[in-house]
Amino acid sequence: MQLFKKSANKIKVMALGGLNEVGKNMTVIEYKDEIIVIDAGLSFPDDDMLGVDIVIPDITYLIKNRDKIKGIFITHGHEDHIGALPYILKKINVPVYGSKLSIGLIQVKLKEHKLNNVKLNVTTPRQIIKLDHMDVEFIRNNHSIPDACSIAVHTDQGIIYHTGDFKIDLTPIDGDVMDMHRICELSKKGILLMLADSTNAERPGSTLSEKTVGLGLYDLFRKAENNRIIVATFASNIHRLQQIINAAERFGRKVAVSGRSMVNVVGVASELGYLDVPENMLIDLNDLHRYEDSEVVIITTGSQGEPMSALARMASSDHKKVEIRNGDFIIISAHPIPGNEKLISKVINCLFEKGAEVVYDEVDIHVSGHAKQEELKLIHRLARPKFFMPAHGEYRMLKKHAELAEELGMPSQNIFVNKTGDVLEIDRNSAKVTGTIQTGNVLVDGLGVGDVGNIVLRDRKHLSEDGLMIVVVTISKEEGRVLAGPDIISRGFVYVRESEDLMDGAKNVIKDVLRDCEDKNIKEWAYLKNSIKENLKEYLYQRTKRNPMILPIIMEV
Repeated sequence: MQLFKKSANKIKVMALGGLNEVGKNMTVIEYKDEIIVIDAGLSFPDDDMLGVDIVIPDITYLIKNRDKIKGIFITHGHEDHIGALPYILKKINVPVYGSKLSIGLIQVKLKEHKLNNVKLNVTTPRQIIKLDHMDVEFIRNNHSIPDACSIAVHTDQGIIYHTGDFKIDLTPIDGDVMDMHRICELSKKGILLMLADSTNAERPGSTLSEKTVGLGLYDLFRKAENNRIIVATFASNIHRLQQIINAAERFGRKVAVSGRSMVNVVGVASELGYLDVPENMLIDLNDLHRYEDSEVVIITTGSQGEPMSALARMASSDHKKVEIRNGDFIIISAHPIPGNEKLISKVINCLFEKGAEVVYDEVDIHVSGHAKQEELKLIHRLARPKFFMPAHGEYRMLKKHAELAEELGMPSQNIFVNKTGDVLEIDRNSAKVTGTIQTGNVLVDGLGVGDVGNIVLRDRKHLSEDGLMIVVVTISKEEGRVLAGPDIISRGFVYVRESEDLMDGAKNVIKDVLRDCEDKNIKEWAYLKNSIKENLKEYLYQRTKRNPMILPIIMEV
């Protein structure tokens, strides 16, 4: 890790997540003796992170500088922007600022984690939070969730503008159009640095309005006139939920909700007025039997094929309250997140096998919440930043966004395609990457946070690929003689009852090792264990070309 010089009049901009990855978004801005944090998101584990539930950013830098932190400022309420908050707030209890909906969703998460002493502050668009050296302004955005904001950080060096996740939707479901006028005003004052969403930077054109999905849903509801309808979508896509509810109302159907996160979001959004649900429309899953198939719609989680999601459990007949039946009409209103294609395909196949009709690849049942190239160009033209740092995306997305900025006339030396941990120091005249800070992934497994590291993951991978062999031997403490064993327990390696010759040979190898150690009067456990492992490993590989994990257990009596 490189060291960087302290520069009192330079602003430091550092990403703890969200660069070279999709998710885990977290940006740190430090000026003089103040730090603000923008977003605190999670990501979901890669295939090789066996048993891991979620991944959150490494906040070692923030813990070391906790006295400087003035607050965490939330752009919107998606999991990749708020999901890490409960874990981070246990380490650094600082104020959290966000829109009414974002704070409402955060409250649910904190309640689950029994965090009751966090100071939550509800903000409104154009509200400015004044600090000693920085003022933080919330600016209305359009995204796939209401109350999304971009954030402008005002300093005496210039304005840092962070777009957050956004798209330009001129006909949003809630009628709240992105505040481009304010961006123009900031541009006139002078935007020093812009950090911008790069998720769709590779895609030409403009993202369609969310309202186009409503028309597609109406057509599908009409097609499924006599069938039970099940719609899977992201729980936090409240605009999508509203359109599903609107379609259900138009066709005279009741709505039931499945999936814990879906139930939580619908509850919070309805209570805060972000979901308009007609009176008596929502019904309990337990009451589905009281209605004809043509009278109900089930809104569920599982659009990404997550194994424990409600839709996946329906597909595998593990759901306690919903059984997929012949003729069910299922709409998957989401595009696959890269890496989830196999999971979704498996769920879809199971649904088809049960006789359901599944609509999953229609253009008009899902639109992105992220800006495509033409919208990104427009934001660049409106903001006219002096320096630019692509954010929120894998490397290829960041690189393409940087190329777009160059095409618009920005000098390449003013564009920074950074990695997490890079320290970008900036003032009104210059910008330069001056070093790095500690970053990385913190793995959450059950109640354990950070206790699963590379060594544990390596062992889990080894076990998953080659299995385990346990060798149990009892020896005399005084004489070093073998009193019992060796006994062998095999899990995930071979089926013992059908591999008696292999097991007998393994026992003979172990007996030879023990006899040799006894002859040499060697009683050290470490030597015994290592000799058993090495000799048994060689024998098993010669016989099977496999390398199970070998765990010798030696007991002295």
